[in-house]
Amino acid sequence: MTKTQAAPSVSEYLDGKAQARHTENAEIARSNRVLRATVAEQDEEIKRLQKTLGLHEALNAAKMAPPEWLRSKSKGGGHRAIPSFVLSDVHRDEVVKPEQIDGLNKHNATISDLRVRKGFEGCARVCRDYIKGVDYEGIQVFLPGDLISGSIHEELKETNEMTVAESVVGAVEPLEAGINLLAKEFGKVHVTCVVGNHGRTTRKPIAKNRAQDNMDWLIYKIVEREMRNRADVTMDISDGADAYVQLYGTRYVLTHGDQFRGGSGIAGILSPLLLGSHRKTRRAATAGKPYDVMVFGHFHQSLWFPTKGLIGVGCTVGYDEYAFVNNMEPEPPQCALWLTSPEHGIIVNAPVFVQDRKAEGW
Repeated sequence: MTKTQAAPSVSEYLDGKAQARHTENAEIARSNRVLRATVAEQDEEIKRLQKTLGLHEALNAAKMAPPEWLRSKSKGGGHRAIPSFVLSDVHRDEVVKPEQIDGLNKHNATISDLRVRKGFEGCARVCRDYIKGVDYEGIQVFLPGDLISGSIHEELKETNEMTVAESVVGAVEPLEAGINLLAKEFGKVHVTCVVGNHGRTTRKPIAKNRAQDNMDWLIYKIVEREMRNRADVTMDISDGADAYVQLYGTRYVLTHGDQFRGGSGIAGILSPLLLGSHRKTRRAATAGKPYDVMVFGHFHQSLWFPTKGLIGVGCTVGYDEYAFVNNMEPEPPQCALWLTSPEHGIIVNAPVFVQDRKAEGW
């Protein structure tokens, strides 16, 4: 303190102390508010996690082992088999305009539902009316994913017919109706499910929680809940990228197919598929889950190489603008169907074509 500065009076000193205490108290009050808000957020997060955990525990507790009829031994006499039906790459809410692709296809949610229905009905009709003299043990349904178009690309987000939530709700009923139809026709249905890439909730593909952060998984879970009291329908919804099932002596692995990239020249996508299948075979064997045949979608084209361990299935969405601008070969919208027998493994490849321009109105 210099000589020219007067010492603060007692009242000024006390006022300064009071102001300091007021500022300190205000800061403490602000910190308490922040802490209370943080605690409240943490409490909500804990409640959400507990609810999610409870849901997963309930769903996992409800999971059942694959039904015995899938692996039943041949009893001799007559011909027995299990049909495998594959519904892949539905892309329910994707809009495809025929004027943009030389009139090769048209697609929207209404057409999608018609094709899904036609696929399930066609499966029952082919097995009943075209493949005679076979006693069916039940039917295996493979769902490789991409039930909805999703919003993983900006152009899809802008052109899809409806929002993701609306499409999820709309996808449940046709799928449930189809499974009910097959249960009535074949007596027993086992459904094996994996998610695709279009239903993911992230911009880029992810490895952790790949299934749980995907709308396909949610659709499967809703359908599973609707079927929970039925003894004639069982569902295996994978929490990972792959799912396994054995029909008699033939072991299958189901995957979407987006794990395989590249391919050029005359071999096309066969090169990455064969390399990827080789790696997957070694990984599966190490995990104690060897398989004979890999079933996959994603590429929107059918590839029938069961002796090489590959069955690629077509799609119901059909040819679209992406395929057109990349000069890909058109293929009719279709579902895959084949039989597995106890004696010979995979037999009778009979794809179910689902496009009907007259019924679809174009």
